Amino acid sequence: MSTKKDKFNKKDHYYMSLAINLAKNKKNLTGTNPSVGCVIVKYDRVVAFGSTNFNGRPHAETIALNRNKNNNKGSTLYVSLEPCSHYGKTPPCTKAIIKSKIKKVIYSTEDNDFRSHKKSKKILKSRKVSVQSGLLSKETRKFYKIYNYVKKNNRPYIIGKLACSSDLSILKNKTHITNEYSRKVSHLLRYENQGILTTYKTINNDNPKLTCRIDGLENFSPVRIIIDRDLKIKQKSYVLLKSKFQKTIIFHNSKNLKKINFLKKRGIKLVKFNTENDNYFDLKKIFKKIYDIGIHSVLIESGKIFINRLLSKNLFNEFYLFMSNRSLINKNKVKISDVKRTLNIKFKNRNIVNTYLDKDKLLHYY
Repeated sequence: MSTKKDKFNKKDHYYMSLAINLAKNKKNLTGTNPSVGCVIVKYDRVVAFGSTNFNGRPHAETIALNRNKNNNKGSTLYVSLEPCSHYGKTPPCTKAIIKSKIKKVIYSTEDNDFRSHKKSKKILKSRKVSVQSGLLSKETRKFYKIYNYVKKNNRPYIIGKLACSSDLSILKNKTHITNEYSRKVSHLLRYENQGILTTYKTINNDNPKLTCRIDGLENFSPVRIIIDRDLKIKQKSYVLLKSKFQKTIIFHNSKNLKKINFLKKRGIKLVKFNTENDNYFDLKKIFKKIYDIGIHSVLIESGKIFINRLLSKNLFNEFYLFMSNRSLINKNKVKISDVKRTLNIKFKNRNIVNTYLDKDKLLHYY
């Protein structure tokens, strides 16, 4: 039974949980639009549900309303995010809700998009639709953390990742330092981000695939983004040989027409970018361009030098440091104790991720 302190009852919590789980099932699969879940209830029974379609359209509310097209009158609609109230590429969801004669709308948290922020409640109430908000908002604010950050800052959410040995060392060539469990989590991070960024040096040294290789998620690999000012990337690298199967973008400032034509024939998207006075790219401008392209979350997988550059510019939002339980006995190893020291300074929070990695350890900085 609800009280004045808790305006929602157990059934409200249950139906909103269903809506939130629907949203979570499409996490990172809805393009630049947020993943939203919607449940329509009538006479204490779920009569329709929906989640944002792949690439962002149709919206969750539209899908749910259309599934129960002739029987929505008098129903309650539960949705994980405030319904949109503006005209974009599709009409506003508030219009569809009003037209369907929904009696009550309960949404979990507000949409940070300025076009809809705190507007739907007023619009719906003006058409005699009862509206409540805030149910399970702590959970949804966490879920929409990246979406809210991107909307506020107009730049991608940037996550760093690095794997090292117990003595804080990495190798210059491609050698697995951590175990298979850590690598699975690493691939999950790739799946959860829209883009994966590295430098040509990492490509030439390690020849990585930069794909998600978890069963069932292979088709959801991130867009590959490579920083290569002078187009020094090796033509026989995996990312170029397989570029027609996965979108790849290279930021460059080269006049090498032969290499440019070769890369274009491979289906690579080339973005020519001016360098600054120090002959380096302005990384903040690079990330703004990535945002404009429509990539709103980026995982960084690169070497120590590039990671230190990003750290010096305060560009990381989060960082994952995978640590093996073994030390490296190799003359080619590179110490990263300075990276770990900087992470401890730059980030307020740090914890050991509670997941099974056998003898490996995963530190999360945020």
